[in-house]
Amino acid sequence: MFSLIKYFFWGFLLLVSATVSANFQSLTHFGENPGELSASYLAPSNSSDALVVFLHGCVQNAETLAQQSGFVALAKQYNFTLLLPQQSQKNNVKSCFNWFSEQDFAKDHGEVLSIKNMIKALIKQTASNKVYIAGLSAGGAMTSALLTHYPHLFSAGAVIAGLPYPCANDLAKAISCMRNGPSQSIEELVTLAKHGNEKVTRWPRLIVITGNNDKVVNPKNSQKLAWQWSRLSDEALPVSKKLHQGYQQTLWQDTNEESQVELLEINEISHGLTVNSSLKSRDTSANFIYESPLDSATNIIEFWGFSMKKR
Repeated sequence: MFSLIKYFFWGFLLLVSATVSANFQSLTHFGENPGELSASYLAPSNSSDALVVFLHGCVQNAETLAQQSGFVALAKQYNFTLLLPQQSQKNNVKSCFNWFSEQDFAKDHGEVLSIKNMIKALIKQTASNKVYIAGLSAGGAMTSALLTHYPHLFSAGAVIAGLPYPCANDLAKAISCMRNGPSQSIEELVTLAKHGNEKVTRWPRLIVITGNNDKVVNPKNSQKLAWQWSRLSDEALPVSKKLHQGYQQTLWQDTNEESQVELLEINEISHGLTVNSSLKSRDTSANFIYESPLDSATNIIEFWGFSMKKR
């Protein structure tokens, strides 16, 4: 039983540790660091007003994943700063962000506060006025927590193969949530997210991506996260669904027909993210990275609106 539990919780999530070549710089001075995290960042060649934060999954190196997934190539293409917080084995034996531990996911505590301070420091350093955050798996679950705790800090977010906040507050509940989906109803998740955020009138836009064959993190987590986020706004967002070759797209749009929430469910894909190898700097040989016409990083960047900006 213990080995089964270990499998469901860790799932050998995204076993990658190769060294990548990019001009990453260490972020060493960012104030209080109760989560004992480290970080690096990729600075754009020209001045930019945008900062993108990318949180890795378990057993992963942040810089490696950023390179393999295409985020490094996109940072160079669209000239944004890329911040990469890194977990350690000292904090978690599998280097997972501790999204299920109250001392780390609570507002202004632990790892959440460390990441917030990293973002604040880099905003000051780069003069960025728009911040976006994406996360994969455990990093996706922590992304949900950060978006909920600090909605005014972010313009938009993305959660890939992740979970909604709050889904679990201990290891047993985390395993159950990963295996079965959240125990809370959508209405309960909305109420929990709004607690302490009663004055928030604008929630960050969110794109959620999942493989419909994910055996590590049940796709129900992504589905409930998208529905939760669609109901945080005071404005009722009508929903529409579109079937594409290889995936289903669900959209929640405002009165201006701008997508506030998007859910992409990719056929026959298990736990991880997808890349389109026809695009620059994608690594389909990496564990838990899957070939697909739908390139996760590109879809995220386009949802955020970078495709509308000057390259």
